[in-house]
Amino acid sequence: MANKLQILNRIVAAGLVAVVRTESADSAAKLADAILEGGCPAIEITFTVPGAYRVIEQLANRYTPDQLVLGAGTVLDPETARIAILSGASYVVAPSLNIETVRLCNRYQVASMPGAMTVKEVIDAMEAGADIVKLFPGEAFGPAIVKALRAPLPQAPLMPTGGVDLDNVREWIKAGSVAVGVGGGVTRPAQTGDYAAVTRTAREFIERIAAARANA
Repeated sequence: MANKLQILNRIVAAGLVAVVRTESADSAAKLADAILEGGCPAIEITFTVPGAYRVIEQLANRYTPDQLVLGAGTVLDPETARIAILSGASYVVAPSLNIETVRLCNRYQVASMPGAMTVKEVIDAMEAGADIVKLFPGEAFGPAIVKALRAPLPQAPLMPTGGVDLDNVREWIKAGSVAVGVGGGVTRPAQTGDYAAVTRTAREFIERIAAARANA
C-alpha cells in the first residue's frame, strides 16, 4: 500500500475523487473500471454499496496502488473503517466527523476525510487530525462557501462533495478547493448502461480541473 502522503498528493494532483454509490457490487466494479479509463485515479466506494468491502477487495486485487487510489466512503464508525482498511482502502471518507474513526485512521496512517459544513465543524475536524475536510453537502451553499470558510481558515484543506458538476467545477476549484468529490455527476450515465459516457465525463472533469488551476 502506498503511504498516506503519496495518497494525498495523488488525490490533490488529480483534483477529483469519483464517488461510486450504486445498488449492486457488479455495477460498482464496472463504474470503477470506466472512471479509471477516463484518467481519474481516485475512486471512493461507499459503504452503502451492497458488499462494499468485497468490491474494495476486488479492485485492490485487480489494480496496483499506482493505477488506482482506492478509498471507502460513507464510513460512519471505526469498526467500518477497519474493515475498509483491511479490504484495501487507502483513505476513508465520512459524511460527518467521528473522532474515533479519525483516530483509528491515524493509528494505521490511512488518510481520513470526515465531513463538515460550518466553521466550527471544519476546525473540529482539523483538530481531530483529519487530512482533508469533506465539505458536505456542497449543494447547500455552492462554491461561495469555500471562499467564505477559507477567509478565517486559509489553511483548511477542503474537498466539496455534492452539488459539483461540469458546469461549476471550475468555480469550486477557483474558490480554493484542494479537490472535489463527485458522485452522480460522473456515474449517472451508468444507470442506462452507458459506461463509455462515464469515461468521457470523468475525463472532462479532470481536464476542467486542470484548466481551472492553470488559469488561477
